[in-house]
Amino acid sequence: MRSKAPQKDRRHFYPKPAAKPGKPGSKPAARDGGQANRNRHAKPENWLYGLHSVQAALANPRRKIRRAVLTTRAAEIIGEAALADIRIEPADMDAIGRLLPPGAVHQGAALECDPLPALDLEAILEAPHKGRRVVLVLDQISDPHNVGAILRTAAAFGVTAMVVQDRHAPPQSGALAKAASGALETVPYIEVVNIARALDQLAEHGFWRIALAGESAMPLTDAISAGDIALVLGSEGDGIRRLVRERCEASAFIPISGAMESLNVSNAAAIALYELSRGTSG
Repeated sequence: MRSKAPQKDRRHFYPKPAAKPGKPGSKPAARDGGQANRNRHAKPENWLYGLHSVQAALANPRRKIRRAVLTTRAAEIIGEAALADIRIEPADMDAIGRLLPPGAVHQGAALECDPLPALDLEAILEAPHKGRRVVLVLDQISDPHNVGAILRTAAAFGVTAMVVQDRHAPPQSGALAKAASGALETVPYIEVVNIARALDQLAEHGFWRIALAGESAMPLTDAISAGDIALVLGSEGDGIRRLVRERCEASAFIPISGAMESLNVSNAAAIALYELSRGTSG
């Protein structure tokens, strides 16, 4: 995320996006009483792991769960009520780790799930609401840890929805869900084909659109207006694309000390959402 440091070159650098996990080639057997369907979904990106992610998924009625693999200790922490309608496969820590991508910090809890059903931006915008709505728009941010961290902050500040481009966003994988600490289940996560078109749609519903970019001339506090706000954050390395920025009424920066050139995009999102929470609600 670009942030403005006084009297310095304001170009910003980001870590390269993490590589997406590969897909194992499991071959389903015929007439297996459901095993073929299970194997069809047995891809690394369909596993959620970590206590917070698993607890949030179990509490989400929109989430279709196919397997629950837990240690005895993790099952005790999650509790009988949350697991009442779930068939648990008991396993030790090592066995669970072998089901997941290398290095996954699972805390003894893993769920194999279907991806969440797609959400429609128009339906979210037409839903009844009170007070100011804030929608985060991520322009080609591809690192799952950054996107997950932004989701977690979005949940903390009551963000209405988060909009990403379907072809340039990380999959809704265990890595993203773990970084989101359960927020993937609670913040509407909307994948769209065209970000610029989504911003036009937001404008039709009265949203004031702000592009957060380090080279802007206006501090964020001056760009905030009353009423609903769409906050646009740019990708790692390239920032916000020209056609996307042209859809915004304002372009703003977060002032930071010249001792540091830039902020990580998830940190910038947290600061920006805090500033919005202090502004006038519409």
